[in-house]
Amino acid sequence: MSIRPALVMQRAAAPLPRVLLLLFCACWVLPGTFGRDPWRNADVQAYGVMAAMAEGRTSWWTPTLGSVPVDVALLPHWLGALFITAGQGWLDPALAARLPFALLLAGTLASVWWSTFLLAQTDAARPLPLAFGGEALPMDYARALADGAVLAMIATLGLLQLGHETTPELVQLAASSLFLTALASAARAVRTWTRVAAVSSLVVLAASGGPTIAVALGAASFVGCLFSREAAWRRFAPWGLLSGAAAAALASALELWRWRLDPALAVVEADLILRQWLWFMWPAWLLVLWTLWRWRRHLTAPHVTAPLALTATAAGASVLMGGNDRALLLALPGLAVLAAFALPTLARGAAAAIDWFSICFFTTTALFIWFMYGAMQTGFPAKPAANVAKLAVDFVPRFEPWAFMTAALATLAWLGLVRWRTGRHPHALWKSMVLPAGGVALCWILLMTLWLPLLDYARSARPLVQRVAVIVGDSPCIAGMNFSAAVSASFEIFWGRPVDARPAAAQQTTCPVLVRITRGPATDTPAGWEFQGSTRRPTERNEVVSVYRRTTSGAALPDQTNSPDSPARRPGS
Repeated sequence: MSIRPALVMQRAAAPLPRVLLLLFCACWVLPGTFGRDPWRNADVQAYGVMAAMAEGRTSWWTPTLGSVPVDVALLPHWLGALFITAGQGWLDPALAARLPFALLLAGTLASVWWSTFLLAQTDAARPLPLAFGGEALPMDYARALADGAVLAMIATLGLLQLGHETTPELVQLAASSLFLTALASAARAVRTWTRVAAVSSLVVLAASGGPTIAVALGAASFVGCLFSREAAWRRFAPWGLLSGAAAAALASALELWRWRLDPALAVVEADLILRQWLWFMWPAWLLVLWTLWRWRRHLTAPHVTAPLALTATAAGASVLMGGNDRALLLALPGLAVLAAFALPTLARGAAAAIDWFSICFFTTTALFIWFMYGAMQTGFPAKPAANVAKLAVDFVPRFEPWAFMTAALATLAWLGLVRWRTGRHPHALWKSMVLPAGGVALCWILLMTLWLPLLDYARSARPLVQRVAVIVGDSPCIAGMNFSAAVSASFEIFWGRPVDARPAAAQQTTCPVLVRITRGPATDTPAGWEFQGSTRRPTERNEVVSVYRRTTSGAALPDQTNSPDSPARRPGS
């Protein structure tokens, strides 16, 4: 066995106080969970399916939006629909749907902590004993590294928005991180719960829209365990293969396989993918490169192989899908664990560079958020306030005391954290991750308090739907022309009435109103319809929404099978 590069004194293995660690996690998980609408595209589409299931407007097995079938992973949508059903009458449906995904995000952080804690106790990951004693105790060392891994996960920029949505990727993220925990546990001893966690995690991953990644993870774990020097890991190899086989069997039985790979696009977009990786995985990728260099003689050891297998599998899937950021999301737990093992070998100069960059970058960002907030509230300086008014037409800023106080407390906490970190006393391994994680949490809190009304106005479809509703009037339903699933969900949620978005809706619908979305003003009028008016999304200049009303000469075909205004499909208001 090669010499291990970690030399750690006992004082460096001091754990982060549990209250502070939980506070870090809460300040990162909870903002964005409360007080906002579902945002455009994937977020509102997923919530639209969940709400339709919970309200009985669509089948739980073959869901539709706007009378059009949607190809979605059922398990995550069932989860949201169950919480909406449980919260009916006392909890806002959007919040109810978001709660299980917030719990999954918290569970992902817990999995990252346990994975690092278990892997740090393996023989190859332990620090070298010192000649005169005083080296870190194994449990304390493992706990300090685990704290650092959680902070590295919080500091990763790519997880901020995607991690706070109600989309299937959150279930995939939790499942893949649980599989990593199972691998970490198997590196020490193969227990019953390890086997159950490995099989169930990949089955859930497959049922949540990632069957190919699940099978790839099972195969990667089989190969990694088979050629490992650790006897316990070699015994676990068949279970890695069995987990992948179980995921493949479920995907085949339920016909979950979908071809979404586009290797040709990955070659064309190679430069864009590289830039995406640089910011999406910041700052963890810097530490990961250092880990791979310093632990290069231990690449077959579990503490490197296990997280690297997860990271490489997810990153490879993202590249083959043309740079898909939602597939890249699954690489983050492995990245955080790998980043933690750079901390025992990090030079003092590198740690100082991380600290000063974090202080300068996040303090500047926080000042900018406060500056723009002041401009929105007071109108001074006039130019920034005018820019906001220009970008978000008709937006009216409002002062909310709770948001102001929360943001002020978060800012004071940041200043206290900076003062503590720049003192002379910190020696703990996780110290280099405190400021990056604290800075990300600070900026996220400021955005989700001071800027939340503006972001909600820009990212929610509610303002657009309200504008369209003024033109539509008291129509029992609308037909949607060129409607995506997300747009259909937006109108069903915020308008509260049925939508018929079938491809032939303009000819077959019984709805008296047709809504059409185009890039730029529409130059033609569909046959049998009369132009009523048009509007735009308040924050979108090129997208035009045109409204038409049926003429007396226009007659719909008598096909009522999928009519959206039938009582069985009418959504609740």
